[in-house]
Amino acid sequence: MAAIDDILQSLPIDQLAQQVGAEPQEVQQAAQAALPALLGGLHANAQDPGGASSIVEALGQHDDDLLTGGVDLGQVDEGDGQRIASHIFGPNEDQVYSALGGTGAGGGLVKRLIPILAPIVLSYLANRVLKGGGGGLGGGGLGGGTTQQAPAPSQGTEGGPGSLDSMLQDVLGGALGGGTPTRMPAPQQTQQSQQNERSGGSILDVLGGLLGGGRR
Repeated sequence: MAAIDDILQSLPIDQLAQQVGAEPQEVQQAAQAALPALLGGLHANAQDPGGASSIVEALGQHDDDLLTGGVDLGQVDEGDGQRIASHIFGPNEDQVYSALGGTGAGGGLVKRLIPILAPIVLSYLANRVLKGGGGGLGGGGLGGGTTQQAPAPSQGTEGGPGSLDSMLQDVLGGALGGGTPTRMPAPQQTQQSQQNERSGGSILDVLGGLLGGGRR
């Protein structure tokens, strides 16, 4: 999963481990469980037209380039991240954390990481959807960003091929291993990509219908 590789490589794992009071290896493992859950929840919500439009609007409100040059944890709003998680998982949020804990990632640590990772995930998606993936990694969250980039004339926020909603679904599908990936992993990333793809698939299988519980 190239998206998970990209995000993981931008995280200051040692600094993040200090922040959450865990070992770097534990944080890496928990992040590898949390990221597919966040992406899977967004993908499930995006299948509903209202959900897709809501996510696109959120991306535009959080165009904050969190990943450019590596994530600065001081710029991550955990309160915003908690609102994002609540929106994504809805009433199933606690069940999602419990299920992720059953994967061996440590439910308490995953619960601590998701509010940090959620704005970073939206930042990644904003760059892919609103900017077409150009330049560095960057983009949004849910609840307090800066500049909203208007869609091009041929790209409405709703509708069929070419719309931002459609682009969002394509990007999320590619991030989860379906559709066309945003890029092929470099040779040195292949093994990690394959491991992430396997673990991501198993995590989504475990979560099942718990994803996509957010507002439409």
